[in-house]
Amino acid sequence: MASHTPSTPAPTPTPTPASSTIHEANQAVSYVSAHWQGWVTSGIRILFIAVIALIVRAVVVRLIDKLVARMSHMHHTAAHSALLTGLLANAERRRQRSQAMGSVLRSVASFLILGTAAITILPVLGINLAPLLASAGVAGVAIGFGARNLVTDFLSGVFMIIEDQYGVGDQIDTGVATGTVLEVGLRVTKLRGLSGEIWYIRNGEVKRIANLSQGWATANVEIPLGYHENIDAVEQVILAAAEEMAKEERWAEQLWEPTEPVKVLGVDSLAADAMILHVSAKVMPGKALGVARELRRRLKIALEAAGVHLGPTPQVGDVPAPRSGPGGPDMSAPSALGDPNSAQSRATAPIPGLDDPNQH
Repeated sequence: MASHTPSTPAPTPTPTPASSTIHEANQAVSYVSAHWQGWVTSGIRILFIAVIALIVRAVVVRLIDKLVARMSHMHHTAAHSALLTGLLANAERRRQRSQAMGSVLRSVASFLILGTAAITILPVLGINLAPLLASAGVAGVAIGFGARNLVTDFLSGVFMIIEDQYGVGDQIDTGVATGTVLEVGLRVTKLRGLSGEIWYIRNGEVKRIANLSQGWATANVEIPLGYHENIDAVEQVILAAAEEMAKEERWAEQLWEPTEPVKVLGVDSLAADAMILHVSAKVMPGKALGVARELRRRLKIALEAAGVHLGPTPQVGDVPAPRSGPGGPDMSAPSALGDPNSAQSRATAPIPGLDDPNQH
């Protein structure tokens, strides 16, 4: 019977560095050969999407620039009819408004086009958009709550510029400040106040706007007259002075009623010593204060030359009250001690018997 000799396993060959490198290279080649078509396809798709997005953005931006330039040109060609339409064409205002509108439109177009391209490219790279969009939604809500004032200011500024509520050079009243517009921004409006101060007003805080430079303005003058004056004669003097004022070139372009530059509206109020005559003139926007000052000066000169007394009528026989001090007698109130029968005089009298020496 033959004896059984146990067999020993063959030894495993130890991998050498050269064989390990060859193995890794073979794996890399296999991986590349299996995926290179997908990589090339994805790269071409990404490049195609990016090129299309850039081309669309360039075309849209060019169209926006042409649209803004056309709007500016239309405002420029309509400037000659400003007096008829009641709108003042200001070069700086048109330029700034056009630039602001163009900037807003370009930003919106770039955000929409490039954002859409980015969202289209991400799935090509193998990125799942569901968690990303959910995170972006939560982040957008948080940013919206935190920056709601900034968003409000921005949107208000956009609508102010698009609707042309006011522009550079306009005199406006925002409720919180009044002045001349120096700059209109998407977030802040800059005003120059009547005293020279500069106001920075957030567009979102403006609830109402009174534009004093659109359409036309009214110069109002109130003339106090005595009751003895003839109103019809005073009216003729006022109209004659207004016609002379309207003949001057400086004031003719500011008075917008060539046939009747100044109107006498009548008596506004009756006081105890005078009556108030109301005079009004329709003038160029922003020129009401200057026209009113010049009109007051001319009316004062004309009325005084016609012998019309301005102000309360002096009463005949009125004697001015005497005054004390230098240049006038001392007219003090009578003293109660001057009357010996008054209670004050009796209180200061000596008590009988206290001064008699025989009682001591």
